Amino acid sequence: MEKQAILTQLGYSVTPKSEAQLECVINNTIGFEHVGKHLLALHDALKVHHSFVALSSNKDYFKIKNEATSADLIDEVNDMISKWAAKYKVTLEKVPHKNTYYVIGYK
Repeated sequence: MEKQAILTQLGYSVTPKSEAQLECVINNTIGFEHVGKHLLALHDALKVHHSFVALSSNKDYFKIKNEATSADLIDEVNDMISKWAAKYKVTLEKVPHKNTYYVIGYK
């Protein structure tokens, strides 16, 4: 999968800086070749809930942000993320006190 395509599908402008950041994130994601295509599908599925996959600005990981608008939807999206991770054998790290997860990689 091309880096420019990943950036575009996640809503980023393709710049040397964003390409370099993506390269670091890919290199830090265990088994990215297995995880990558599933991340983009999750990103598309989360959009309807005002949630998304992004590049973390704090760590060299993809992050999944749950920004659903109600408590019920937040729980539903968290459940969707959990089921996605189990189905595709992806290790996540939950950010304390936030509905955000770092994608560590393939188990």
